[in-house]
Order: sequence, then structure tokens, then C-alpha cells
Amino acid sequence: MPIKKYLLTGLLVWLPLAITIWVLLWLVGILDAIFGMLLSGFQALLPAVTGALLEPLHHIPGLGVVLVFSGLLITGSLVTNVAGRWWLAQWDRLFTHIPVFRTIYNSVKKVSDTLFSSNGNAFRTALLVQYPRAGSWTIAFQTGAPSGEVAQHLAGDHVSVYVPTTPNPTSGFFLLLPRSEVIELTMSVDEALTYVISMGSVPPTSASGHLPK
Repeated sequence: MPIKKYLLTGLLVWLPLAITIWVLLWLVGILDAIFGMLLSGFQALLPAVTGALLEPLHHIPGLGVVLVFSGLLITGSLVTNVAGRWWLAQWDRLFTHIPVFRTIYNSVKKVSDTLFSSNGNAFRTALLVQYPRAGSWTIAFQTGAPSGEVAQHLAGDHVSVYVPTTPNPTSGFFLLLPRSEVIELTMSVDEALTYVISMGSVPPTSASGHLPK
């Protein structure tokens, strides 16, 4: 029916925009809530000094986003010089000596350094791997290479890969596969993620990868 076709077409046009706006509003709400808690903490500590000064800031929507963005920008610019890196080292040393807290902090820091470092290998390459059985192929992302004790138990050259689930790529599976069984794709990571999230309905525009010999 034409009406059904038009409705589905209109939905496909507006749905990505609606979801994007919803996610942005959700993030703004979280950042504003965090900023509000910080203001409440300052007011509880110094009620006489900060009460009248900080109270109007509670009613400015989006101010938390601006301040958090500014804080991240200033922090990033400070730690790029020698003095900033020294203070960052002291910061890490402080948190790595707190029992229980240091376990969580070290784990999160290692993951974030791997994922967001400009010279890291995580999610830099899209791969084609056989999963969950031989002959069944899926999209994966190279996250590095095995090292330490794990590498000692593996014969030959292996790679560490992350196989995302669909349509939610934030969950998935971590695998160690022989490099000879992995197909490196020429498509970008963004194209591969789009391909996964769309469950294959939005094919990538890049050329296909080369089969391993």
C-alpha cells in the first residue's frame, strides 16, 4: 500500500535524527545533574559564601555541558606540557595507592588509554572473522595483539579482536585468533560499525578486503 510505504520512508528519514537528539538531550541531562551535585556540594561546604552566588547557576540549562567541555579542554591543554605531565603522574600515583579504588581505577585507565590514545591500535582496523563457527562470518575490530603469558601459550602470530553484537555494538566478545584466519578490510571503522548496527542493511562503500592465503 502507498500509505504504508510513505510512512516507513518517513520513519527512516526522521528516526536517526530523533534518536540523535534524544541521546544528546540524555547526555545534557546527565552532565547538568553532575554539575548540580557539584554546586550542591559547594553550597553545603560554604553556605554563607557560595549560596547567593551559585544559586542562579542551577537554573541555566546546558551550563553543565559548557563547563564540563571547558574543563576537559583546559585539562587536556595543561597535561600536554612537562609540568602538566608531572602533576598527572602524581595524580595517578595517589589513586593507585588507595585499596580497592586502585583496582577499578587502573582497569578503567588501561582501557581508556588503549581506546582513546592517538597512537593506539584499538578499533583502528575492521576485520572479517569466522564466528561463532567455521564458515559463518562476521565483522570484528582489531584491538591489538596478545602479549605476556597469554602470548606464550599461543603458537604462531595471533591478533586480539572484538566481535560486537548487533544492533548494540557496545556489547560483544573478545577473541584471540590466528592472523592467517583474519581478513583485514579496507572499509573504515565507521563504515563497519554502521554495517553492524544496521544488521547489514547499509553496505559499506569501500572496496572489499583480501582473503588470506
